[in-house]
Order: sequence, then C-alpha cells, then structure tokens
Amino acid sequence: ADIPVIPDLEDVQEEDLAMQVAAPPSVQVNRVLTYHDLDKDLMKYAAFQTLDGEIDLKLLTKVLAPEHELREDDVSWDWDHLFTEVSSELVTEWDLGQSERED
Repeated sequence: ADIPVIPDLEDVQEEDLAMQVAAPPSVQVNRVLTYHDLDKDLMKYAAFQTLDGEIDLKLLTKVLAPEHELREDDVSWDWDHLFTEVSSELVTEWDLGQSERED
C-alpha cells in the first residue's frame, strides 16, 4: 500500500512555485592574511618561533626573505617560442652526448 509513485507532469505543473523562494546559501568567509600581516605576526608572537613546542625555528625566521624580494613580475608565455627554446636545448644536449660518446 505504501508504494512510492512518480507524480505526473500535469500534477507538478499545477503547483504554483513562483511565490516560493529558496534560502540563499550561507558561506563562511575567512579573512586571508597579507604578507605584511604574516610578517608582523611572525615577529610578534613567540609561538611561531617553535614548532610543536620542540623544534626551534629561530634560525629559519632570521633568514626568511622579505616580501619585496619574493614578488615577481607576470611574464606571458608564448607556446611557440617556449616549445622552440626547449626543443633546441634538448637537441643541443643530445648533440653533446653524441659527440662525447664518439670521443
């Protein structure tokens, strides 16, 4: 008696869904820290100086590069140029390998 039935298309069309609005999805947004914020936190908090309370990271934090040294300009790649450059390097290496074998 409790067999599920697929509704007919006419029954579904009769329902008025125009006034029903779905609730918007809720997304939790976490603030992304900038390099500057991370640098300040690294120097301010001693928690970053050790890992798991056992590994001393002071030597590492002393030699970390500043943000302006890590920034690189965006360079666009041209597929044809890149392919030609790589293939010519491979041919050169292959030719050097061949000449070394002959010697």
